[in-house]
Amino acid sequence: MFDPQDWYPDTYIVVLTGMGFLVALVAWLPLALKRLPLSLPIVCIALGAALFLIPRVPDKPLPVAFPDITERVTEFVVIIALMGAGLKLDRVFSVRHWSVTWRLLAITMPLSIGAITLIGAGWIGLPWIIALLLGASLAPTDPVLAADVQVGPPKTGEEDEVRFGLTSEAGLNDGLAFPFVNLAIALGLAASTGEPWALEWFTHNVLWEIGAGIAGGWLVGRAFGWLTFHVPADTKLSQTGDGLIAIAATFISYGLTEMIQCYGFLAVFVTALTLRHAHRNHDFHREMHEVTEQIERLAMMVLLLLFGGSLVSGLLTPLTWVEVLAAVVILLVVRPLAGLVGLIGLEATWTEKLTLAFFGIRGVGSFYYLAYGLNHMEVADGERLWAIVGLVVLLSILLHGLTVTPIMRQLDRSRGRDPDADDAIPPPGLQGPAA
Repeated sequence: MFDPQDWYPDTYIVVLTGMGFLVALVAWLPLALKRLPLSLPIVCIALGAALFLIPRVPDKPLPVAFPDITERVTEFVVIIALMGAGLKLDRVFSVRHWSVTWRLLAITMPLSIGAITLIGAGWIGLPWIIALLLGASLAPTDPVLAADVQVGPPKTGEEDEVRFGLTSEAGLNDGLAFPFVNLAIALGLAASTGEPWALEWFTHNVLWEIGAGIAGGWLVGRAFGWLTFHVPADTKLSQTGDGLIAIAATFISYGLTEMIQCYGFLAVFVTALTLRHAHRNHDFHREMHEVTEQIERLAMMVLLLLFGGSLVSGLLTPLTWVEVLAAVVILLVVRPLAGLVGLIGLEATWTEKLTLAFFGIRGVGSFYYLAYGLNHMEVADGERLWAIVGLVVLLSILLHGLTVTPIMRQLDRSRGRDPDADDAIPPPGLQGPAA
């Protein structure tokens, strides 16, 4: 007789079934959540927490236990998101028209890094070098989880100043935050060996890695732009109709630029911008964006399921009320104030400036930078750092996920757009919320 207690399904079958449900959620949840004050990342974290509370799930997905896997998985998700972000920007690149981007990068991000470093060292009690690593990890706006406040797909016209500013900032600041991560690593190495660090850091980690990253990304973008749109008609890549070309460009751009030791994140975003510029009005950009978006959503959901599992496995255990209060200040004080300072003089309404300043979403990029830093320097209290960053990301997902729908819909209405119209553009990217 069949005894349910003796029935244990094969692990492979369980995983296969779970992946089926996951893919179905990837396709369906954004539409279901469109008008709700709820985001897809919140749902993913809740599902992950529920999954890893099941007694028969033995492994605890704590990042300190899997440092190399954590770095590589977060790296993969970020580079896919950067390609998608670059492809959907309609605005032509120029110093003048991208002024909001330069303000957020040149003023807001350094101010955020400095303020978080001060909080980490003076308030939380971290060593200055470790506090700098914390600041560099938590300062960048995330290109993955920030998709709810980004522009719509290519050629949709969903590109107001707020959405453009947050999309372009998220695309570029992941690459420009790296010098500060490398500064923390260089200072940590110098503290143990006593060797000079400043010249090497400035010439290699700043000048070379930024310059070569931009140049390498541009060259790969030009090559793919020519192959996709400008070779003889019978052989151009756009004739394939296969958006996987964008994934090929992502991996090649990242791989080649990392081989010459420069910032691959920056290179991928520049490649995407250059590829988009090769033929701005071609419909094939939509095909490429749709593929990157689908892969990004699936990878993001897997990562957030694991994050939810880590939360119920003890990720936040090392926290005290000091770290909790510091995390709240980082989200509600540091980024908004630094954002408003950076936007002084920008020709925008106060509503737009406040929205830009408020939606500095922290997420997968912060996980990557911390994992990279911890894998390249000696840190005695890695669990505590992971707890702080995990809490900031969790609070950001909850705070911004619950507020993005009403705020962005109100912003649309103030600009004369009806987010509930039948022809309204569906929510861009990973949302569920804002259109």
